[in-house]
This record gives sequence, structure tokens and C-alpha cells, in this order.
Amino acid sequence: MTYEQTDIKAINDKVKEKSAFVDLLKMEINRVIVGQEQMIDRLLIALLGKGHILLEGVPGLAKTLAIKTLADAIDVSFSRIQFTPDLLPSDVIGTLIYNVETNKFEVKKGPIFANFVLADEINRAPAKVQSALLEAMQERQVTIGEHTFRLEDPFMVLATQNPIEQVGTYPLPEAQTDRFMLKTIITYPKQDEERLIVRRNMEENFGRVSKVASKDDVLEARRVVREIYTDPKIEQYVLDIIFATRYPEKYGLDELKPLIAYGASPRGSINLLMAAKGHAFLNHRGFTVPEDVLSMVHDVLRHRIGLTYEAEAENITTDDIINKIVNSVQIP
Repeated sequence: MTYEQTDIKAINDKVKEKSAFVDLLKMEINRVIVGQEQMIDRLLIALLGKGHILLEGVPGLAKTLAIKTLADAIDVSFSRIQFTPDLLPSDVIGTLIYNVETNKFEVKKGPIFANFVLADEINRAPAKVQSALLEAMQERQVTIGEHTFRLEDPFMVLATQNPIEQVGTYPLPEAQTDRFMLKTIITYPKQDEERLIVRRNMEENFGRVSKVASKDDVLEARRVVREIYTDPKIEQYVLDIIFATRYPEKYGLDELKPLIAYGASPRGSINLLMAAKGHAFLNHRGFTVPEDVLSMVHDVLRHRIGLTYEAEAENITTDDIINKIVNSVQIP
């Protein structure tokens, strides 16, 4: 057995030990959320990858409930911001308040100062409010007047948006969507799942969960996720997928050239590899495999590829582009 094999075994053992709390977390969440396993996994992967997540789906699919339940099951602070057209940046980050007694301006912190921040229906607020999240999401800090405050770890923004309404909405600019590690599309539950949803909502104690994890569990898991072994061939596979979104003609995908306005940024490469590691962690593995990358590629890249007018005219989506790319790039 080589040194590298011994090292991978040690990482694998550590992952199995440190990922045990994830199963408890899922069990607790499933007491409230029926089905939607993909959404729950994506929420956990974003949390473990030190990222943020954007959930898109029609109303009533438990997006907000899932986020609130996750926060309730972990011993963290939680705040919810309902984005509306009349919201102001100060309503998100806070502002300076004049204190008559001290004759000084004092900082009044906003709801952004929490471990989990739910930006509900984020596309209902104008750009100046959406951009108020940018510094917090990327720099993990907030500036109010002359004061800059570091945000407490773990910090994660969980945003939701409704894709079916266009009146009174402000589509997120590309620069902001790129800051989300994942964009997950939520679909309707199956019929047997919906029957169980209806029954559970009739119960008196519906929605109550216990805290089964702590901040320390999350922070330690984040450190372990970064240690998960990734073979250079897997790294190259990730880079090939990303570069195929920028230069499709170099990968024999000439038909995609007129359909892509711009490809994924370097954040796409970082987040795809991190999401693959998070997926391996959820499966109690200390190493990544190509299936980890394939499982996460749509969630990581669907909001990072710009479409041309030609693609929109032909009703081609970013998911269609990603499918063609992963079917063409050679799997290691």
C-alpha cells in the first residue's frame, strides 16, 4: 500500500466519522419536508461548501419551509427578509441611528447579521437592494457608514424566487447570480408524497423539529470537506466542462458557439469542484468520483452560462447546453 493510498484511507475514515451528523440532520428535516431529497441535499452541500444557494420554483413547494427547518435543526441564528419593491438597502444591512442622549450616531444592525439569511422572493426587490447582499455574500462582511463588521461563521444566504411571475419583479443580474454557489430548480412532489404532505399538515405538532447539530459540527465538516481527495483526472474533467462553456468549438461542439453569449467564470470551476466534494461527503466518501461532478454540474452551471438571442428564439435553455457538454466531454 502506497503513502497516497494510506492517506486516502485516513481521509475516508475521517469523513465517515464527521459526516454522521448529516444523516441525523436529514432525518430531522424529513419529519417536516416530504420528498424533495434533491433540494435538501443541495441545501446541505451549499452549507458544507461555504456557499450560497438560490432556489427557484412555483409557490407552495416548501422552499421557505425547508430553509427554516434546516435552520431549526442546527443551533444557529436565522433571519428572514421578505423582498418587496419598496424595500431599502438599510432594511437589509442596517443603518446609522441618531441617539439624542449621547448626541452620536449609533449602528443599528439589520437582519443580515445572522448565520442563515433567507432572502425570500429575492427578485421582487430592485437592484439597489439585491446589491446590498453582494458584500456580505462575497466578503463575509458588512459596511455601515464608517464601520465594517465581520459576519459570524457559518454564514449563508438562501434565496428563493418565483419563475412564473414577471410583473413587479427585477431579474437578478448575472454578476449577482454568479455569487450563488448553486441554483436549484424545485419541481412538484409525486402524488403519494403529496398525500403524505396533506396528512402531516393536519397534525397539531406539524413543523416542530429538534436541534440535532451545532455550529461546531458544521465548521468541522467544512474543514473535512476541503480535505476530500480529488484525483488530477477529476480536476481536469471539471476544467474541461468549464472550458467547453467558453470555447465549445475546441471540444467538437461547434453548434453551441452561436448559442452561448458567455461561459462560466472561474467561480464555476471552484464551486463545481467544491460541490463535488460536498456530494462525496454526503455519501460518506473521502474521495470524489465523476458521478459527484455529474450530479452537481447543472446546479452549479445553469446560472453561469449566458444565452444568445438565437438560443432564446429556439427555446434552448442552459440545461440543454450543459447536457450537450457533459455528453461530449470525456469522462475519466
